[in-house]
Amino acid sequence: METKKKNILVAPLNWGLGHATRCIPIIEALENNGYNPIIASDGVALQMLKKEFPHLKSLELPSYHIEYAKNGAFFKWKMLLNAPKMLEAIYEERKIVKNWIKEFELSGIISDNRLGVHSKKIPSVFITHQLKVLTGNTTWISSKMHQQIIKKFNQCWVPDVETKPNLTGKLGHIDNSIKNIKYIGPLSRLHKKPVEQKFDLMVILSGPEPQRTMLEEKLQNEMPFYDGNVIFIKGKIEPQQKIEEIGNVKYYNFMNTEELENTFNESEIVLCRSGYTTIMDLAQLGKKAFFIPTPGQYEQEYLAKKLKKEGLVPFARQNDFKIENLNQIEMFKGLKNFGTDITWNKLFCLFEGK
Repeated sequence: METKKKNILVAPLNWGLGHATRCIPIIEALENNGYNPIIASDGVALQMLKKEFPHLKSLELPSYHIEYAKNGAFFKWKMLLNAPKMLEAIYEERKIVKNWIKEFELSGIISDNRLGVHSKKIPSVFITHQLKVLTGNTTWISSKMHQQIIKKFNQCWVPDVETKPNLTGKLGHIDNSIKNIKYIGPLSRLHKKPVEQKFDLMVILSGPEPQRTMLEEKLQNEMPFYDGNVIFIKGKIEPQQKIEEIGNVKYYNFMNTEELENTFNESEIVLCRSGYTTIMDLAQLGKKAFFIPTPGQYEQEYLAKKLKKEGLVPFARQNDFKIENLNQIEMFKGLKNFGTDITWNKLFCLFEGK
């Protein structure tokens, strides 16, 4: 008699697309190991995962209402103004998840930065690369609050290696270690392939509005000055894929995982944000890149500075970027694969009560 598959809720935060895309390998691994993943999120993150896994059940969670300030300097204040809405969403999440555990007979939860998605009744995992949450002069308090939340979960999976060199630096490595942390190695949905190079430059945008649009407009103005073939992915999840060619540039509104994997492999260099999911993808593929961190987002600014200091990837601030900055890439080593394979069956033992 076939045993019934265990239902595992996978719930990424809807903040740009990074949290959702790094859950793709987790969802695939759950399926490959005989579990039945159920997807839960909101907004573009949910839309994207529905496109990737149309055969899976998907549920809607309340929005955290994360918006960016137009001016990076006001990023923190905008987040503080949004805090009441965010707390309300977290409170709602807790109630909803309580009902879902019964309704969908859940055997486990994997939450990527959704703070209210956990339960004392079933094994709950939190995924984050930020044990330290950088917020300028309030870093100590934001980090303390985040660490208190992490302790409510059975395990916290950090998608990085524990030793040096690593990708997260001080974000994912803290002195006062929390008991339930497991370093699982970088997560990426992409694989390196030996293919012919088609594009000199791949531009890939991501992240919440209005900063995504602001960078898109800036880079579109720079493209005529670039001498070479460009593929430009705007990172706008829409019902239909749109493709247009202007001069030497081929524009896509979005791509699915398979198309993205091919494009990354077919491109010589990549111009993108310094979001952690993108960094893990670039490391997986051993790519050379140039970063433009999201203005005011301390974490992306820290990662860009760290990787530049290590001689791996150059960066520029959004307002200062000029297309000739890309010439600096030659002087940097690019990102390398750590060669760590994630042992999923060992991680999933948690859902077997082992």
